[in-house]
Amino acid sequence: MKVYDSILQTIGHTPLVRLNTLADDIQATVLAKVEYFNPGQSVKDRIAIKMIEDAEKEGYIKPGGTIIEGTSGNTGMGLAIAAIIKGYNCIFTTTDKQSKEKIDLLRALGAEVRICPTNVDPEDPRSYYSVAQKLSEEIPNSYYPNQYDNPSNAQAHYETTGPELWDETEGKITHFVAGMGTCGTVTGAGRFLKEKDSDIKVIGIDSVGSVFKEYFETGSYSEETIAPYFTEGIGEDLIPGNYDESVMDEIIQVNDRNAFLTTRALAKREGLFVGGSCGAAVYGALDYARQKGLGSDDVVVVILPDSGTRYISKIYNDEWMKENNFMSASSSLKAIEIVRHRAEARDVVSVPPDTTLQEAIDVMNENKISQLPVVNQENNVIGSLTENRILNRLIEDAGFRDAPVSEIMDQPFPVITGDMRVDQITQMLKKNTTAVIVKHDNGQMDILTKSDIIHALSHAKSNEV
Repeated sequence: MKVYDSILQTIGHTPLVRLNTLADDIQATVLAKVEYFNPGQSVKDRIAIKMIEDAEKEGYIKPGGTIIEGTSGNTGMGLAIAAIIKGYNCIFTTTDKQSKEKIDLLRALGAEVRICPTNVDPEDPRSYYSVAQKLSEEIPNSYYPNQYDNPSNAQAHYETTGPELWDETEGKITHFVAGMGTCGTVTGAGRFLKEKDSDIKVIGIDSVGSVFKEYFETGSYSEETIAPYFTEGIGEDLIPGNYDESVMDEIIQVNDRNAFLTTRALAKREGLFVGGSCGAAVYGALDYARQKGLGSDDVVVVILPDSGTRYISKIYNDEWMKENNFMSASSSLKAIEIVRHRAEARDVVSVPPDTTLQEAIDVMNENKISQLPVVNQENNVIGSLTENRILNRLIEDAGFRDAPVSEIMDQPFPVITGDMRVDQITQMLKKNTTAVIVKHDNGQMDILTKSDIIHALSHAKSNEV
């Protein structure tokens, strides 16, 4: 019988899967190392067992002790599973930006979880780094792995991930792409691969708002670089001890939107149900391959660190994606782009305020339009006419046909700039407004209606990769 003595023996040897549809325009072979096949469904299982076993050898933790760690969730999962098998307790600190699923999973494995604010300095006593360190100093027989500075982190990948990639590609790997958080994966596996072949390129993936890219390129980073971002598991506001610049060839920053749309595309188009940092890594890898013009002899391997089960309430939730303007390529459409998407170009038809209602009706009929801006001599929109407004007035008194529109017109259509997003325009059109006026820098105007937006959205191309 092929039987494992414990779940810990199933860590590693995760499959290498070819990306097909997302990389169909790229000559290079693009492969994904799918780490959710680990028992804790993430790459962090590798470092969790390594850090604990090394601590046991050094006598840092004794039977019945407590493991205390700051985690974005995945390392905590790996540590919690190992702790169950080895008989330890766990206390984890994490930030309030982490998904509810991660926190619930940690608690389901018997861990105590303390949630700390995200947007504080690492040295702040409220940060999840500081709270974890303080608890480890206060609780007897406790061990603080400190994955950021613990050399066992990178060593785990040097001993497992790197050799697996080399063997599975039969030494043909030319580019290794991994997200940068603690930097254990990119440093450990990258170091092993470069020892095998110094020509292998190691590309780190960073989040916009993180410090790695600036630090790599300049040797320092400014506080102004640090900004909030949603992607979990990669990016930092400090440089961890496991960062090794000598291993890196390039660092690419990926924003939240591109990371999340690619994450969803991996599920829908490749059947890979993964987390947000996986989307960031794949987006960065594909962009790099296109920019560099990689050819058929190149083999790009991307680490997919975790499972999509951690992000059901966020990345895979349409409402959350819409609320944060991540939902689709169309959500970034601007007014000027909607104008360009129209089936046919047309000038704005308007009337001056002294035009009679009957004359305005004739203009609308001639141009087959259902709304009309009222514009004064200074080219300012001062009012509007719609079919509903006209109908109501004529029902009240047919004599209104000879009255000037200045006596009948409604409030002017909202005037917007060309860079306003489609979601903002749509909100305006929900409030009893049938159209908006786009005023360009040169003074020219366009009118947009719901039908224009529908046409633009139906023809806009998705940029989910």
